Amino acid sequence: MITCLLFGVIAQANVNLRYYNKDSKTHKFEVKIAGSTKTVEFGSSRTASVTIQGGSEKAEIKTDCGWITVTNNSKIEIKDGCIVIK
Repeated sequence: MITCLLFGVIAQANVNLRYYNKDSKTHKFEVKIAGSTKTVEFGSSRTASVTIQGGSEKAEIKTDCGWITVTNNSKIEIKDGCIVIK
């Protein structure tokens, strides 16, 4: 008799971003991820990482230049309140 054990693993999908904020201002942007709306903060004049928690590996961020779609592990640059994917 062979016994099989099944283990359920719940994986939380997130969007991890590496960013460089060229602005001397900390930006707080609205984010949509998996149907939820959140806020993400990018610290001023720095290179850092931020995680947007949710049920997806894709998120939309509302910047001063409009909406931009980012995916997990994207590298972005912020200048004049706008995001550019690198």
